[in-house]
Amino acid sequence: MRPDDLLKRPSTAGESPADSNTAAGQRDLRDIFIALRVRNFRLFWFGQLISLSGTWMQSIGQAWLVLTLTQSPFAVGTVTTLQFLPMTFLVLFGGVFADRVPKRRFLVGTQTAAMLQALALGVLVSTGAVRLWHIYLLALALGLNNAFDNPTRLAFVPEMVGRELVANAVALNSTLFNAARIVGPALGGITIATVGIGGTFYLNAASFIPVIIALMMMRPAEFFSVEKGEGRLFEQLREGISFAYRTPEVLLILLVMGFIGTFGYNFSTALPLLAKFVLHIGSVGFGVMTAVLGIGSLLAALAIAYTRRAGERQILLGAGVFSLLLILVGLSRWFALTLPLLVLLGFAAIIFSASANTRLQLLSPGRLRGRVMSLYILLFAGTTPVGAFLLGNTADRIGVQPAIVLFGAISTLGVGLSVLYRASHMSRAGGVDAASAPPSP
Repeated sequence: MRPDDLLKRPSTAGESPADSNTAAGQRDLRDIFIALRVRNFRLFWFGQLISLSGTWMQSIGQAWLVLTLTQSPFAVGTVTTLQFLPMTFLVLFGGVFADRVPKRRFLVGTQTAAMLQALALGVLVSTGAVRLWHIYLLALALGLNNAFDNPTRLAFVPEMVGRELVANAVALNSTLFNAARIVGPALGGITIATVGIGGTFYLNAASFIPVIIALMMMRPAEFFSVEKGEGRLFEQLREGISFAYRTPEVLLILLVMGFIGTFGYNFSTALPLLAKFVLHIGSVGFGVMTAVLGIGSLLAALAIAYTRRAGERQILLGAGVFSLLLILVGLSRWFALTLPLLVLLGFAAIIFSASANTRLQLLSPGRLRGRVMSLYILLFAGTTPVGAFLLGNTADRIGVQPAIVLFGAISTLGVGLSVLYRASHMSRAGGVDAASAPPSP
């Protein structure tokens, strides 16, 4: 069945495609999962669910391994910096590749490379040969792979489901990411305690097999056609950046994402530091912290999948609430208080990031989508090396709690500047809120 056949009604004049078919009276709860009726996306979704659970297990294992070897917040920040550093320098080129290559076949290659990276970590740990520089090098290799994998995966979604189901599919991807965030860390804490850190890495390597099989089982004839990018590498790169800069609705999202991505989304550094140096809990408690963050995120993703909305106000509200909650998490010294705050933090984080992702997908022409989404990834994940390094270094100097509170305050400032930019743009546009996305060719 083609995704077009799943729609209840067409968009009406002046209505955003993200908002079409959203009247509660015309849907029931089953429509939360409407994009899963598309066979190719269903294969992709379930394969990723298993793989991402393993990825979260490895994230827990890697952070705990570094702390075990070094007892250093700075080392945790450094390994995170190295893992995301290639995003900073290469993800924009990854976006160009995403607009030029057959995405399904390319993803088979990147997922295989990630499997081999996890396997190498497992071998080093289980043989007792692991050293800190090994972890640094393999984290850098994984980041290099992700710089090309991530924009391709994001740009692949509209090819699987079509434009009208993009909002639902993006929200369902957030749902699986956060379901994995719940299951993965909990399993990670358990596997570290039972089969060890090396066994945790082996399990992650095995988790890539289902997603590789799923990609190979897809039917290319059922993909939606998307115009391929053409031209020289740097010309295409400049074209994508120029489009983002000249489109105020896109630039607004990228502005707020720059602040939140750099100073707010440093969970892989902040949570282990809070667990060990503020809350004084073990690996299982650390896993629980990451899992409850995922619970809030999962609830938010389901809400977005149902409403299929991705307006500017929703994006800014999610970012603002997230920033204030980050400050509260930084102030908390009690495990029982930190957990519900993390649930709320996860909820606000996904309201912001999933809405921003969806809106950018809808605002981007098909031939530029990979490049626009690479800008999103650059600011969402590519800024992590800077944020992780600054957070680890600041925590070493002034303490974990003051550092997290400071970063929450900077995130709040970024949201405020974004609101001012939006108000200025609306004023120049005659006070009309640009709520609807233009059609994507």
